Amino acid sequence: MTDLATFDPLPAERAGVALWNDVVGQHEALFVLRSSVESPVHAYLFVGPRGSGKRALARAFAAALLSSTYEGEEAARQATLVLEGKHADVTEFEREGVSISVEQADLMIRTASRSSIEGGRKVLILDEFHLATAAVPKLLKTIEEPPPKTFFIVLADDITPELVTVASRCVRIDLTVIDDISVSERLIAEGVTPERAAEAASAAAGDIGRARLLATDERLALRRAAWRAVPDQLDGSGAKAIDTADNLLAMINDAMTPLTQSHAAEVAELAERIKASGERGSGRKQLEDRHKREARRYRTDELRAGFTELARRYRDELPQSAQPTGKIEAINAINALAGNLVRNPNERLQLVALFLTLGRIGR
Repeated sequence: MTDLATFDPLPAERAGVALWNDVVGQHEALFVLRSSVESPVHAYLFVGPRGSGKRALARAFAAALLSSTYEGEEAARQATLVLEGKHADVTEFEREGVSISVEQADLMIRTASRSSIEGGRKVLILDEFHLATAAVPKLLKTIEEPPPKTFFIVLADDITPELVTVASRCVRIDLTVIDDISVSERLIAEGVTPERAAEAASAAAGDIGRARLLATDERLALRRAAWRAVPDQLDGSGAKAIDTADNLLAMINDAMTPLTQSHAAEVAELAERIKASGERGSGRKQLEDRHKREARRYRTDELRAGFTELARRYRDELPQSAQPTGKIEAINAINALAGNLVRNPNERLQLVALFLTLGRIGR
């Protein structure tokens, strides 16, 4: 049996917090993690492809871990801060380049060694750890023997040879891709119309949080149509490639407006707190880092969603194409870029280069 209803509610749940609400599917993983909240081990490894909801599950589990030692309103506060990505004792690490660097590993070790700010448990979430290579040996001892009340949640798409030793020190939780129907059904249950739920689910790649955001995005259909129309805009010239790339990036910038406004409101709120209480312990750096992560993640998700739509256009045309080789090469070029997006990329140059290639081979 893998029904969470077999467990007594955790303190935060008794206080009204829906700890697992952003996790869609993954019933077996949820059951295992819920079983271990009261007596957790030092490290967990979540393994599953993009679209399996690893980050949402990691936050939910971290919220359960930190809030379970409190009661009432304090348990609810602890859990809510974690779920919103604002808890001082939950640190989320993302790669800053093509892989997790040795310098980032040093920062992870220092973070793990520090005392908890709120005096309770502490969690480090290490994202995209399948891309760690040279950093892994440095982190192995810390992950294997972290300080008391410190827990690691390691996220990876798969187990690379470099990760075998880390995997042997963690409880492994395997996840599968969340299908669009499950995401759509969750949105419909939350009041989204079936048509909009289906469109948002298709564009969200298994991320229920992003699906909720897209379900309120009036221009989602326009952006998807713009990506799908890219082949019609290209003629092999640099001018057309540049113009098409700039138009798509402008649409992404426009789509980020709600996130930008939300960040501005949080900065203003922080400024008021600093004015009243002083800078010390304000969390300014944590807020800035979280805003950078969220902005990077949003842009990356938008680009990957666009690449998915663009590749789908070529796949749809493939059966009737008189030149299938060109279509296949185009799909491969799109997938290669989608799979190798790095943090802080020069998006414009990457898109222009791709569109020059598509203009030459994909027509």
